[in-house]
Amino acid sequence: MTDTTTPRRIVVSGGGTGIGKATAAAFAADGDRVTVIGRREDVLRDAVAELSDLYGPGSADFQTADLSEPDQVRAAVARLAQDGPVDVVVTNAGGNVAFDDDGTLEGIADGYRRNFAANVLTAVLLTEALLPHLRRPGGRIVHLSSIAAVRGPGSYGGAKAAVHAYTYELAQRLGADGITANAVAPGYVGGTEFFGDRATPQFVATRVAGTLTGKPGHPDEIAAAIRYLASPAAAYVTGQIPHINGGTVLGR
Repeated sequence: MTDTTTPRRIVVSGGGTGIGKATAAAFAADGDRVTVIGRREDVLRDAVAELSDLYGPGSADFQTADLSEPDQVRAAVARLAQDGPVDVVVTNAGGNVAFDDDGTLEGIADGYRRNFAANVLTAVLLTEALLPHLRRPGGRIVHLSSIAAVRGPGSYGGAKAAVHAYTYELAQRLGADGITANAVAPGYVGGTEFFGDRATPQFVATRVAGTLTGKPGHPDEIAAAIRYLASPAAAYVTGQIPHINGGTVLGR
């Protein structure tokens, strides 16, 4: 449990599945009030129903928005702001939306643009829109990055590396307000939609073989790191990128 005496307000983008859903559950288990945001209403509705069954009515709600679109972000945050300050924002929305291309310059450019929109704009626009409503002092910002930021692939890794730069900027900009900004960079995590049909047994075995622990990560393990960075105990941690990858990449 956190050491707060009243429930905190938590916003988790991409909170309907995988790491985002596990993160929402970790906060709801602490008695916090969680709003999950994403594009797929049916997925969000099911996640909120599950959280409400587990942790009680009112523990979670949802909003639908494409967070790469400024007008939709603005509208979603206006609704959120009606209920007062936000304590924590976790920008989990994103993923590799351009696994490959047709080899043309146009195709390459399209892949880079799509991964930038899906991973950078979704984090930056939601965070910037919420900044006026983030609790001071005590607000927490946690972005989701990836091992890809330090080793590729290009368009997705480059987008996540941009999230690192934005995290550093926020830490410097908001430190005097008592707000921390960090990112978590997972390695291979099983039990998510991330790889889709590519997650064949051979693919998974190859990813696991690249770890030192001989196991895939689990969404709950990433959620635990996010929960810590969002906690009062992490007030002295800002501008950091913890890598949780089973030793696949060392010392970064």
